[in-house]
Amino acid sequence: MSEIGKWVFLTGLVFCLVGGLLFLAGKTNIFGWFGRLPGDIHYQGKGVEVYIPWVSMLLVSVFLSLLLQIVALLRR
Repeated sequence: MSEIGKWVFLTGLVFCLVGGLLFLAGKTNIFGWFGRLPGDIHYQGKGVEVYIPWVSMLLVSVFLSLLLQIVALLRR
């Protein structure tokens, strides 16, 4: 049961950190660059708007992969 408690605590901590970052991002425009990187696709035409944050999501994927690798190394 102790192992489950640790994971619940860490999951809650991660949610709090992400929530805090999102809150600050709305207040201070900290992530104003996110979604506007070179390579993100944005098309606006008559009556249609298409937005594909390709490079931004690639950056998130790399960050999460590194974070999970660090967690896996710490668990050894």
